[in-house]
Amino acid sequence: MITVNFYNNIEDNLLKYAVIVSKSQGKWVLCKHRKRNTYECPGGHKEDGEAILTTARRELYEETGAIDYSIKQICVYSVCGNDDVIENKDETFGMLYYADISKFERLPDFEMEKIELFDSLPENWTYPEIQPKLIEKVNDFIGVEMKFE
Repeated sequence: MITVNFYNNIEDNLLKYAVIVSKSQGKWVLCKHRKRNTYECPGGHKEDGEAILTTARRELYEETGAIDYSIKQICVYSVCGNDDVIENKDETFGMLYYADISKFERLPDFEMEKIELFDSLPENWTYPEIQPKLIEKVNDFIGVEMKFE
């Protein structure tokens, strides 16, 4: 079982990854990995010396091809536990973002096979115990006027 917790703040050195819940033209933007038949939000691990916002921007481009977008930091989240995909005994921390994407270019040739735009969210998630909770957290903010970076 996986546990997801949310925090307002944490020390930057504890942040290991960024996840970006995204929409474009009012539709959810989700990625399909080359090696899986499931969907996931764009995101990934922070590189050494990289600021977490830089991680979010890099991963958003690498996994969707987004080149014109607004991005908003939502909160810190953590994951702990085990499921079919993750074995994580220690609590690890990431930063959750929301992006509104207005322009894509060709999808870079990395691990994602394609992106798809969805009116409603699919049921076949790569991380089913994590991603719906992250999207629910972001949904709490979408209806509120948001300032973007």
